[in-house]
Amino acid sequence: MEIEKIISTTSSKLIGGCASGGDCSTVFPSIKTIINVLDNIKMALFPRHFFVERESVSCDIRLKALLLNIYQELSREIKIIKPESEAAAELIEALGEIQSLLLKDARAGYDGDPAAQSVDEVILSYPGFYAVFVQRIAHFLWCKDVPMVARIMSEHAHNVTGIDIHPGAKIGEYFFIDHGTGVVIGETTIIGNNVKIYQGVTLGALSTRSGQKLKGTKRHPTIEDNVTIYAGATILGGDTVVGKNSTIGGNVFIVESVSEDSKVKQ
Repeated sequence: MEIEKIISTTSSKLIGGCASGGDCSTVFPSIKTIINVLDNIKMALFPRHFFVERESVSCDIRLKALLLNIYQELSREIKIIKPESEAAAELIEALGEIQSLLLKDARAGYDGDPAAQSVDEVILSYPGFYAVFVQRIAHFLWCKDVPMVARIMSEHAHNVTGIDIHPGAKIGEYFFIDHGTGVVIGETTIIGNNVKIYQGVTLGALSTRSGQKLKGTKRHPTIEDNVTIYAGATILGGDTVVGKNSTIGGNVFIVESVSEDSKVKQ
């Protein structure tokens, strides 16, 4: 067979199968650019840790240039899908508050892990901290009605760390994910302050068989303050609440609420 004929036939089939009905001119945000924006935001939030170049130019001048670059790149990608959005500028304005939250998360990681040598080590190397960093940025954009960009960010973190946190999840202060591989936190999850979870924990929905009919409903659990959830635990359902100061043991399966100050084990 002639390769030119094969290519022509295959191209026609692929174009005809596009979700846009054969129109391949639709433009979406660039995944590569959004990942680059995330890297730059990480550098802006923690310049002492991630500014690689040792230049004579002051940190303030370099940081201002970096923030401008973040704004320009993120704004361009957001406006592809939402031209009137000012979410990029609003995110730049909110970075100070987000930094404060993340420093508390890093402190929680250090305080909660005797293997950690310093808060700096947590910021530089812990996958759980990186996943939470991305979630706090993505959640901000989710709340500004830019869900596609937010989801690209969260799925990048999922790919890098093995930790799957939906950008819609609401997470309080001093949050720590230890080890982290296999953690799943669903869209409508609410997590309070000083919560620590280990690898393989699922905060999920009871069933998604109804699909889009469940959109907008509370499908995932609420975890109140000062809760520890050990490895492999599964907690499901929008009506399920784990009361404050509780400890959930490893590999338990929970679909009903747990009262305050409880210890649940197999």
